[in-house]
Amino acid sequence: MFTGLVQDKARVAAIERNGGGVRLTVETRVEPIARGDSVSINGVCLTAVEADAGRFSADVMEETLRRSSLAALSEGDAVNVEPALQASARLGGHIVQGHVDGVGEVADVREQGFARVVRVAAPADLLRYVVEKGSIAVDGVSLTVSAVGEDWFEVSLIPETLERTTLGEAAAGRAVNLEVDVVAKYVEKLVAR
Repeated sequence: MFTGLVQDKARVAAIERNGGGVRLTVETRVEPIARGDSVSINGVCLTAVEADAGRFSADVMEETLRRSSLAALSEGDAVNVEPALQASARLGGHIVQGHVDGVGEVADVREQGFARVVRVAAPADLLRYVVEKGSIAVDGVSLTVSAVGEDWFEVSLIPETLERTTLGEAAAGRAVNLEVDVVAKYVEKLVAR
């Protein structure tokens, strides 16, 4: 489990194709990361299969590549890194599982005072879980939804988020991983019964 509070804007050091997926190596300041640890990369929960000081590697299977934006990564790209939440830590964001629900696309970016508003076009099957002032994870970043439309939602990013995460580089056309609030999915299932 994660909180959506990114610990490092890291860099992809290597991408190696290996049969049914890729091995992704990331250089990061997050420590310690040990073999077997769960680590969120752009909102996708991966398992570290190798770890040294300042870098770790994770295998990404084809299923994950199909369901997320990780397939579009290249060496040198910036990625959001968050280690798994420890039971003794504060839950500063919201409950994020690292199980990407789908991919959205940045539709528009505009400045609003010191903040930046990012509009994301999202699939209808995910938008039913998105509510104004609710939580959503975009590329692993816990955010508050500021507005919702028929086929989009918006988030407002403060300077700290713009600096510490890859969302500061978000531009129209960029694919982003989306994870809706898991509580909404459970509520829907319980009410449907």
